[in-house]
Amino acid sequence: MTPRAKPAAFLISLILMMTVAIAIQVVRDRSFAYSTVDRPVLYVTSPEVMRRAALSYDTLLADVYWIRALQHYGGERVKPDSERNYDLLYPLLDVATTLDPRFSIGYRFGAIFLAEPHPGGAGRPDQAIALLKKGIAFNPAKWDYYHDIGFIYYWNLHDYQSAADWFARGGNVPGAPFWLKSYAAVMLTRGGDRQASRVMWTQIGQNEESEWLRRMAQLRLAQLDALDQIDILTQRVGEFTRRTGQRARSWEQLAAARAVGGLPLDPSGTPYTLDPQTGRVGVARDSDLWPLPTEPAAAPELRGDAPPVPR
Repeated sequence: MTPRAKPAAFLISLILMMTVAIAIQVVRDRSFAYSTVDRPVLYVTSPEVMRRAALSYDTLLADVYWIRALQHYGGERVKPDSERNYDLLYPLLDVATTLDPRFSIGYRFGAIFLAEPHPGGAGRPDQAIALLKKGIAFNPAKWDYYHDIGFIYYWNLHDYQSAADWFARGGNVPGAPFWLKSYAAVMLTRGGDRQASRVMWTQIGQNEESEWLRRMAQLRLAQLDALDQIDILTQRVGEFTRRTGQRARSWEQLAAARAVGGLPLDPSGTPYTLDPQTGRVGVARDSDLWPLPTEPAAAPELRGDAPPVPR
């Protein structure tokens, strides 16, 4: 074989081998299904083991686990409601905060993700409280953690005595704001009153460190407005039924009877729903305000300062 023929033969052989390899891979792909992972897995579940393995890169690795926690939370949020599973959220946050015990964002935002009712969050206020107590153990001078625990007891668990206790403990931390102790007093005297919620969410909405917390406070305040408006609309539906002896079946029927001024809209601009069978008023599932926060008891009496129902 001539010197010039050798490179050509090599090139031809290479092309033939690549063609055969591609053909074999195609056959394999058609014959054998890829293995799939039904759900994400956290292979290292011990925060202490991970801390020892991190050597001197604890803080860097904590950031990695925090990003994984955010990805897990965000990934579940885009799934259909019935498919959302946040089981890995606490283990990821536990590892992140063990690697960096002063990871304030990990404790505080992680607790919010954990305490948020399902399907918006994990629906695990118990894990949120455990995470924040871990933060207090590492940094007992951080009054924010006491505040957050108190708020979870108040907002998610409706345990006003425990909420008052944690707000009072936080108020005793040197450097804590004066209003923490006033929260404790509000809990003991007003309990689940929506006005107490307004005071707290208004205070949170003034947070200068987090735009995300400010937006959440705006959402919660709008939901409280919606709850007040639903009380008014429910009252008008009941008055219509008592006056006419008919069951209210639509807003158009109520508007024709001048029970309402038109199609009532919630604070996000979405029409309220009216169940023709029960007369129950609520927010639509496609509203920015859905789902509304649960309340521990029947709605309080209508107050003169309730926001007007949109016409």
